[in-house]
Amino acid sequence: MTQRIVIIGAGGHAQVVADILLRSAAHGQACQPIGYLDDNPTCHGQQRLGLPVLGPVSMLATLPHDSVIVAIGDNRVRARLFAELKARGEHFARAIHPTAIIAPDVVIGPGTMICAGAIVNPGSVIGANVILNTACTVDHHNQVGDHAHLAPGVHTGGAVTIGTGALVGIGAIVMPQRRVGDWSVVGAGALVHRDVTAETVVTGVPAQPLYVRAVGE
Repeated sequence: MTQRIVIIGAGGHAQVVADILLRSAAHGQACQPIGYLDDNPTCHGQQRLGLPVLGPVSMLATLPHDSVIVAIGDNRVRARLFAELKARGEHFARAIHPTAIIAPDVVIGPGTMICAGAIVNPGSVIGANVILNTACTVDHHNQVGDHAHLAPGVHTGGAVTIGTGALVGIGAIVMPQRRVGDWSVVGAGALVHRDVTAETVVTGVPAQPLYVRAVGE
């Protein structure tokens, strides 16, 4: 049975998700993206990658669908919407590009997006509502927490832990057995050679703390 999927959000990230779903359908996956919902009224009625922006998120209850995917790049906003929709009993689709390479034993949570060229090696567990962006690599026995985002070109060594809601910026490297704490940010191109504590922003080679964020920032 074909799964009818509503994409929450209609920005650039949402269009990448739409592209993944459309390509998956073209490769025989039983999925059908039916359009976007976005609270920005200026985009309502527009077509993006051939799919309509149907209206605000509040329309979801009136649309025939089987599942949703929250396609918003900001980790905290994506986490909030995921929690709200989960509380309403929504089911969450995964968007996995046909060119992604994923070991057979990898566990992938609901609502997660895995982009073109991404690699996930054996023993890894990817949480719910995660973004594994273009051409990132997740080596063996990683743990990636819910709502985290590994940006394009990120590389993690073996047995790395990425905490809930953490953002690892474009081209960053996390050395084996290191931990990036919950809701932390690793700057673009950084080299994480020591554990990063929760709510901390680190940058540089090697990565050094820039500042500690206020909770919820």
